[in-house]
Amino acid sequence: MSLAVATSRIPILPVSGSDPVKVGLVASFNHPGGNVTGASFVATELETKRLELLHDLVPTAAVIGILINPTNPAAESRSKDLQMAAHTFERNIHVVSVGNESDLEPAFATLIQRRAGALLVSTDSFFTSQRDRLVALAVRHTLPTIYPWREFVEAGGLASYGPNINEVYREVGIYTGRILKGEKPAELPFLRPTKFEFVVNVKAATALGLTIPPLALGRADEVIE
Repeated sequence: MSLAVATSRIPILPVSGSDPVKVGLVASFNHPGGNVTGASFVATELETKRLELLHDLVPTAAVIGILINPTNPAAESRSKDLQMAAHTFERNIHVVSVGNESDLEPAFATLIQRRAGALLVSTDSFFTSQRDRLVALAVRHTLPTIYPWREFVEAGGLASYGPNINEVYREVGIYTGRILKGEKPAELPFLRPTKFEFVVNVKAATALGLTIPPLALGRADEVIE
């Protein structure tokens, strides 16, 4: 997910899932330089944390599926990081590339064929746009899934871990106002969220036939009954 707020002086770009320094958008988080500042959802760094939480939710899953959009600039680094993290839990992961709507059904069929016991949907604007369909496919295939945003859980998904999107956008709105009043974008640090929420949907777990371990449930910031 990304948002561009244009003024006569500066585009403010919250970047979802990409490091703005690595992709060359800004010189550094604290000193962006140029005429760009904004906010990063730091989603790439959170993928390994989601894998850890998914392991807690479904400790019996020997194979964990990962959906990644191959067109995302962070796709390769995410895949490598998740492979390394999976070794820590002594679990196998199977990465499936999904870049358009026609890939979704075959991706789930592949995961079932590979005997995936759980699924992680990585952060990407395409997956966000397909939220309802992804949740429906996970339910249909009885595949416990963790998502990047709470909106997936509110739509019936099992769990999510990430920053609050609305809070990030609120901060970006404040930045827009400050720039319109004359502050220089290059002097405004690129924002990064400091609060993250682990949301679990107990009703979705029941529908999946999943009993959430007490430890995992105890780690949740919010439990949807």
